[in-house]
Amino acid sequence: MWAIVFLGIAVILTVSLANGGQRFYPGSEASEADAGRRPTGNPQLVSVEPLPETAMGGEMCAWMPVGSPALLAANIGRERQEWQERLLAQSASAAAADRRSSVVLNRPPERVIRDPYPTYSAVAVDPKNNEIVLQDENLFQLMVYDRMTNTAPTARLSEPKRIIGGHDTNVEFNCAIYIDPKTGDLYSVNNDTLDTMTVFSRNQTGNAHPSRQLSTPHRTYGIAVDEARDEMYLTVQDPPMVVVYNKYAKGEDKPLRVLRGNRTGLEDPHGIGLDTRNGWMFVANYGNVAAHPDGGGNSLPGRGYAEMLPGSGRYEPPSITVYSLQARGDTPPLRVIEGPDTQLNWPAHISVDEDHGEVYVANDGTDAILVFRVSDSGNVSPTRVLKGSKTQIQNPTGVVVDTVNNELVVANMGNHRATVYPRAAQGDTAPIRTIRTAADGTPALQIGNPGAVAYDTKRDEILVPN
Repeated sequence: MWAIVFLGIAVILTVSLANGGQRFYPGSEASEADAGRRPTGNPQLVSVEPLPETAMGGEMCAWMPVGSPALLAANIGRERQEWQERLLAQSASAAAADRRSSVVLNRPPERVIRDPYPTYSAVAVDPKNNEIVLQDENLFQLMVYDRMTNTAPTARLSEPKRIIGGHDTNVEFNCAIYIDPKTGDLYSVNNDTLDTMTVFSRNQTGNAHPSRQLSTPHRTYGIAVDEARDEMYLTVQDPPMVVVYNKYAKGEDKPLRVLRGNRTGLEDPHGIGLDTRNGWMFVANYGNVAAHPDGGGNSLPGRGYAEMLPGSGRYEPPSITVYSLQARGDTPPLRVIEGPDTQLNWPAHISVDEDHGEVYVANDGTDAILVFRVSDSGNVSPTRVLKGSKTQIQNPTGVVVDTVNNELVVANMGNHRATVYPRAAQGDTAPIRTIRTAADGTPALQIGNPGAVAYDTKRDEILVPN
């Protein structure tokens, strides 16, 4: 019996192998071609068919392992494209949202910090017409007073004889004033914003167009004139220079000569005064300085000039530097007044008294007027100092000696007033006259060309650099 069973199994295997491994089942009606496709319950090869490209002799894509660089680059490219598409969709959505939510806000400020009163930055005296002219740097105007004006202590202010101010005047951050002794013309120097010096005739008033204008270097500050030579001297803060023009220069006229260079000792120059008898020029310097990239010379810096060499800046003591009137180029000073004994601190405008051989300095940083001899040099003490509570001097930036009337006039930026003294006044001497533009005791905010603002949360204070 077992022999018969084994014989049957052998016959079935023999037939199956003879037919290429296909199985036949007794009693099946399927053809031989269908026999290998019947389910067996186990994995089996159903058929093998060549790909059309292979069969036709075409090319096939090369197989790539999962970690290949080419496959990785393809995946990154696909992801980047998907990311860009999402970003574009988000931008479009945000733009649509902006269009939906755009609102124009037109609301007044909660409060304004502004000084509504004139602030005096410079002064000049016209002895011929018995007038005092004051520069108002706060409201951008020139104010002309009778020389003998004296504001009573109970008065709110003194009214000027005339005012030159308004858009058409091209007066802005006006910091220096000169009066032509022959014609009475007013020369007004702008600082910080308008690179222009404006000239007004004596009869002009209100919002008048200047009778003449001169394009000046940026940050021009001080002015002095040599009437005998018809030469006008202007100081420039940065790059530090003294530029000399013909007195009647206008438009784009070029300077006659330029004092500029690393050896000049010019360090943020402000005030300037001339001693034509001795042939000397005096310049007041704050002390900020850096190197000229070209070393300096008898010319204005070219267009596109990097104003000063980056990284070369330094702070030096304030000083008064003295030069020959004809100095030009990178010329060192003849001598320098500098040092702690001088008391110089932010020396602004200066005035030279040729008759008495003295130099008057408006010393903004110490609320004082310092007086030196024209021959002084080095770390010398002033011959006189006008300072103290009785003087009413506060942050003086303008000073002029009236040799005709033997008086000294000071423009104070710190208290809305100009003060007049005897020429030789010193110590804590009260003024003989005061010109005031606001009620007594009104604080002067001294906001001049503010460049930024910050809030001190600890002290609840607003900080405004000017």
